[in-house]
Amino acid sequence: MAWKLTSVPKLVPRLISVCSVIFAANCFTTTSYASQKNDPEVLTNASAILSLSVERASAALPVLIRGVVTASEPHWGGRFFIQDSTGGVFVENIGDIRLVPGDLLEVQGESEPGAYAPYINKPHWKKLGTAPLPPARPVSIEQLMSGAEDGQRVEVSGIVRAVSITDETAKRDRDLVSMDIVSGGYRFHAYSEIAWNGNPQAYVGARVRVRGTAAASFNASLRRLITTKIFIPIPTDIVVEKPETTNPFENPILPIDGIAQYRTATSPGRRVHLKGMVTYQKLGEGLFLEDASGGLRVQSRQLDPFEVGDVIEAVGFPDFDRFLPVLQDATFRTTPDSGVAIAPRTVSIREVEAGLHHADFVTLYAVLIDRIMKTSAQRVGGNPWMKTLLTLQSEDVIFTAEFEAPNESTALASIPIGSTIRINGICVTETGEDGKFKSLQVLLPKAEGVEIIKKPSWFTPQRLLVSLAVLLAVLTVAVGWTVLVSRKNSVLNTLILEKEAAQNELLEAHGQLEERVKERTAQLKFQITARKESELQSKATLAERTRLAQELHDTLGQTLTGVALQLDTTAKLFEEEPDDANHHLEVARNLIAQSQTEVRHSVWNLRCRALEQFDLPSALKSSSRQLTDGTSIHVEVTARGQVRPLPEVIEENLLRIAQEALTNVIKHSEATSAEIELDYGPCNVVMHVKDNGRGFVMGDRTGPDQGHFGLLGISERIKRIRGEAVVTSTPDLGTTVRVQAPLDLAPEIQNSDLVDAQNPG
Repeated sequence: MAWKLTSVPKLVPRLISVCSVIFAANCFTTTSYASQKNDPEVLTNASAILSLSVERASAALPVLIRGVVTASEPHWGGRFFIQDSTGGVFVENIGDIRLVPGDLLEVQGESEPGAYAPYINKPHWKKLGTAPLPPARPVSIEQLMSGAEDGQRVEVSGIVRAVSITDETAKRDRDLVSMDIVSGGYRFHAYSEIAWNGNPQAYVGARVRVRGTAAASFNASLRRLITTKIFIPIPTDIVVEKPETTNPFENPILPIDGIAQYRTATSPGRRVHLKGMVTYQKLGEGLFLEDASGGLRVQSRQLDPFEVGDVIEAVGFPDFDRFLPVLQDATFRTTPDSGVAIAPRTVSIREVEAGLHHADFVTLYAVLIDRIMKTSAQRVGGNPWMKTLLTLQSEDVIFTAEFEAPNESTALASIPIGSTIRINGICVTETGEDGKFKSLQVLLPKAEGVEIIKKPSWFTPQRLLVSLAVLLAVLTVAVGWTVLVSRKNSVLNTLILEKEAAQNELLEAHGQLEERVKERTAQLKFQITARKESELQSKATLAERTRLAQELHDTLGQTLTGVALQLDTTAKLFEEEPDDANHHLEVARNLIAQSQTEVRHSVWNLRCRALEQFDLPSALKSSSRQLTDGTSIHVEVTARGQVRPLPEVIEENLLRIAQEALTNVIKHSEATSAEIELDYGPCNVVMHVKDNGRGFVMGDRTGPDQGHFGLLGISERIKRIRGEAVVTSTPDLGTTVRVQAPLDLAPEIQNSDLVDAQNPG
């Protein structure tokens, strides 16, 4: 006790320091979360993540959410679903730590489009404690299977058709159980990690209500939904609404042909009890049973092997597959009855077409017309089986017979094509919704079930046709050769004489042609040279006139407009504010000096002075400042993208277009503000000139006929740089001039100025 009392003073400072550190860390975390949550770019709930498009989710947007873990399976490698008040979303958390449903987390990461729905990638999570699971929302089976509930806690009811323990839970004290549940014609899987106290097969046949997290199975390459699963986190999320009250093996045995017939005691989801003889089995898929009333296809995953002729009992769910009765999700048990072997019944192809012998053990007569040997998907001991497919014809119906065995069947491989055979097998037909026959397949339990009745004759129609074709070919060659030799001998001398005469005439004509070609070539060269000289002179003259007109309009005309504005302002201020009037006179003088320089530069075809001193945005700012000085118009110049030098012809024409547009704003718009925006893209540059003036009706704009050349000059400069220009205006809402010029055609633009000036259209 004394030691404790003496130690307290020493521990108090340490406790205070530890508490201060914890308090500071909590404050930092809270402040960081609050600041990020207030950031509009941060996604702070599951609904915002799920609503992202593929393009937006691919931008790796920051994510910061709080929620409860609703699903986290042992074999997911740390991945989990998290849900908040807006919905649930998947978290790609790869690691050794497995979170438990009910953990309350704060997750920070980035968005990812996913192969089906957006999810959180590269997460950093912090456990805040535990919390109750969000309530499961009841949904219809159609809504669940549509995939729209991916990641959400849902509640759905159905009948358990099969229960199995998955391989991922081997050597664990808790089994990961997979349930096959059918509801409203849909089938889905539900998984639950539960410590079973009894036999999980007791759930088969029961109507249950399950609550869990819906997860979509999908084709990642096509981003398409395949099916939907439900992961159940706790045992209480499985509620048995109506158990199967009796052992189905204790129910009365139903005749095989009675499962699709009318019965007053028929109940949806209730298993039936059958008994019959095995006529065919394919492990892992099912078998065929037959009793005195007929045959039936039984689907089951049970791997117990049976021999053909064994009498067994089966319980399962009656259903329809391709409009024909079938027993699904069946379980079997052997009986002590030895039974009497059922002999195949001989039937005609017309009886099969009438739908009388589906799943029966029958005998058919047919002609073998083709045979295919290939590897089967079924394996025994790791080795694939061999499948033999026989294509047969009986009367006017063509069908197939199939036999599978560990090794290739030599008996079937040795049957000659064209033989008439008798086959004993299971008749499997396919019908349409109208009950009419569509196709037939015969499953052979044994290779000995095929017997040759009549071998084909050696002299077949095919061989006869081949013989006739060979004989006809020999006769044709002989006759043709004889005729060809006789004609060649009779015509050879005549051809030689005619060839010599033609050769002499050809030499004479060739000499005359060479002389005429030389004369005509000289004439054409002279005409082409004269025409090119005339075209070049015309193009040069027209190009120089166009260039001078544009330069005078863009330099002298715009400068004179600025001088006029400055002089008007000077006249207004001369008596009241002489200092300001002198300032505007100085500006007018500078504009006149600049105009002299620009006219001189235009004469010598040099770049404008503004572009020699500044880049294009700076030149626009300087020019707009000079043009609007003394006016009430405020001009804002902005640039976006990577500002860089552009080809000379593009920069000069964009500057002149902007000056012309701004001059029009000053003269006509009565605007108070204007904006020039440059957007430097990788392949083109876009310029917008906007004002808030009075605007105009697009059909009423003036042109050269009224003495206004501004839009004409803009149009000519746009064509020179291979660009596009759009002028939009609305009365009382201002005017916008949008210019777009391609950058990848800059060399072509500079080399084709002369052609454009000659042909501006």
